[in-house]
Amino acid sequence: MAVEPFENVKHQIGFCGIWCGSCLGGNGAILELTRKYEQLIKRSQPALEKWAPKEFDFNGFMKGLTCIQAMPLCLGCKKSGGDPKCKIRVCASEKKITDCSQCDQLMTCKNFETLEKGYPKIKQNLIKTKHVDRRELVDKWINELKGKWPHCVLLCESTRESSQ
Repeated sequence: MAVEPFENVKHQIGFCGIWCGSCLGGNGAILELTRKYEQLIKRSQPALEKWAPKEFDFNGFMKGLTCIQAMPLCLGCKKSGGDPKCKIRVCASEKKITDCSQCDQLMTCKNFETLEKGYPKIKQNLIKTKHVDRRELVDKWINELKGKWPHCVLLCESTRESSQ
């Protein structure tokens, strides 16, 4: 791949305020983990096939891992990735705003209902970060990730170097 997935979305924050670098659909984590998992399984395939229950379709499983690796990476909504019908994206684009923190109707916006189920404070977080430098915010989030997930495939230099 010419551009590493994480580097492609690392500094992008969607209209909704979600950091694209934290999204498994675009940051490459799913693809990288699936690739590594497939390598591990292939090394142990004969033994695993013997241990697996009779009803387990090992070939179907391996095909599934291949299919996951063929999935396209999301480029992030600001680079024409993601769901083109996303209500938040469509609205922000029509209003020609950088992100929803610039909208006077954010707190009453119904476009966030689905996101609020998983991120109940998403609107408040958008408002809190409205005047924060985006690069500083991303650097803060990366450091938080390093603290929470020190062995994360996205942040381990040895992982990146070995995949090139």
